[in-house]
Amino acid sequence: MCGINGIFAYADQAPTVDILELERTRDAMLARGPDGFGSWHSKDGRIGLGHRRLAIIELSELGAQPMHTSDGQLSITFNGEIYNHNDLRKQLETKGFVFRSHSDTEVLLNLYQDCGTEMVKQLRGMFAFALWDNSNKKLFIARDPYGIKPVYYSNGSGVFRFASQVKALLASNKIDDSINPAGLVSFLLWGSVSEPFTLYENIQILPAGHILEIDIFGEQKIHQYWNINDAINNACELAERISSDKAIELSTLAIRDSVKAHMIADVPIGTFLSAGLDSASITGIAQKLLDQPLTSLTLAFDEFKGSSLDEVPIACDIAKALAVQHQIITARMEDVEKELSIFCEAMDQPTIDGLNTWFISKAAKTAGMKVVLSGLGGDEMLGGYATFQNIPSIVKNPLFYKKKPFLDKLYFKVHSFFASNTGYLDPNKSDYLSMSKNINTAYQLKKGLFMPWELEHIIDREILKEGLDRLKQTISFESADDIDSDFGKIVALESKKYMRNQLLRDTDWIGMAHSLEIRVPLVDHILLSSVVGLSATGKIGSKKDILPRTQSIPFSDHIVNRTKTGFTIPIWRWLNNSKEFSAWKKNKYLCHDNINANKRWAYCVLEQWRGMNDILK
Repeated sequence: MCGINGIFAYADQAPTVDILELERTRDAMLARGPDGFGSWHSKDGRIGLGHRRLAIIELSELGAQPMHTSDGQLSITFNGEIYNHNDLRKQLETKGFVFRSHSDTEVLLNLYQDCGTEMVKQLRGMFAFALWDNSNKKLFIARDPYGIKPVYYSNGSGVFRFASQVKALLASNKIDDSINPAGLVSFLLWGSVSEPFTLYENIQILPAGHILEIDIFGEQKIHQYWNINDAINNACELAERISSDKAIELSTLAIRDSVKAHMIADVPIGTFLSAGLDSASITGIAQKLLDQPLTSLTLAFDEFKGSSLDEVPIACDIAKALAVQHQIITARMEDVEKELSIFCEAMDQPTIDGLNTWFISKAAKTAGMKVVLSGLGGDEMLGGYATFQNIPSIVKNPLFYKKKPFLDKLYFKVHSFFASNTGYLDPNKSDYLSMSKNINTAYQLKKGLFMPWELEHIIDREILKEGLDRLKQTISFESADDIDSDFGKIVALESKKYMRNQLLRDTDWIGMAHSLEIRVPLVDHILLSSVVGLSATGKIGSKKDILPRTQSIPFSDHIVNRTKTGFTIPIWRWLNNSKEFSAWKKNKYLCHDNINANKRWAYCVLEQWRGMNDILK
């Protein structure tokens, strides 16, 4: 896991690569790669690549980056892990390719030599890399199918810049930091910024499952090579021809295979262990692959001790049953509150989530860990969230008024007026009649933060209008309309909206802030293709019934049947008591009793950003 960056001065009139800028951007990502660093620029000064290294595979200098082919025609800077790199290496060796290291980076270089940009279709892993093809005078950038690893870029005045973090690009001091209305509005709508936008006008993120090519003439092409909607439809079609017994066998093997693939490393691997089936199952599979006790970490809070929110007792039972080396990291809410400012300062893009990941990652770093496995992704793939039941139910509810379109506007006007001016009604339900008619909009009802009409109380109206207009371009990319099953639609929406834009992005910047690589075996496009169709058809049980079946020793009933609880933190207490996070109190609308804490927290997060004072109301 690393930090990558680069500068491509493609226009004749553009100045050559500024080495100081290249290194300044690179070193703004020090925490992403404390084990080493490197930079390279071409003889003509038109292309420069930078790299910060967190050494996980090939710990020697043979794994240093930027890395080049022996003839110097290809150069790469790579962030991530390619889990099938050993298989790819063997295939390439049969074709005559010679390797001098066992790093996955060198596999990428040779694979590109072998099959060009089509190489991405052979990769299993999490990755964002930039490869300079000197023979064809073009820069090739790729991002993994799910978007686990990010790459941000800016293109203007004949210069293309990229980096693993937004703040690293801003550290170049060459990019205007004007606020992007679409990025701002999407954050307020969802609690995270929607791809391909960032909070800044001149910085974008390469969407998940896409490649970007730009040549010396400045011609830029972006192409999607993997589409989760297509993957879900194909998986559901194949699942129809598989028996239930065979489905269980195939799914069990696929989950075990994914965990095994994610165990490739030249350093020890640990796990985050909660009381949930996702992390418990991953920990159990991982332990079976090792000949020594695995280290697992559980985050606990003194305030939750003895309550239903306390995950420690069941996590301890799981750890004992699996015979892992278990560490419980206990924090007090006072400790959390003291660290809020550090958390917000480290935040790369605004988010209303991630504090639990922050503290468990900090604990992992303190324990000397470099790589951990997380259970993230199980709910999205296997239908663990309540949205899989309640959203289709909302849409299919045959209430008479849903067939009376003229009632939509009347209901909205009356409800929004009272919600806005009296605070007696839930503002999220103001446009219920209209938004409950299809799965895409019903999903926003359940998972959205602010509703669109509320935002005129939060930001400047012109900014709001422009932001909403620009967000329309993301509709087709984020839509699930072309998926045949309701279950598949929710999988896609949870994966593309919530998981990709928030959970995965937070996992990346938070893990990297602590020089920690967090791997997510249940977020794997090979696994998805094997399991999601069988899950959609119910052939592997409901929700996450398949996960306990992956264990050689069965979990006890109180572990398997534990009621699902989310990670809970008392945001309301911070917002009411902290002087540092009290900005929401100056906004009359946010002071209504029916405004939830997440909305107030989002406002306070935004206030931390430069350039927001003239936009926020």
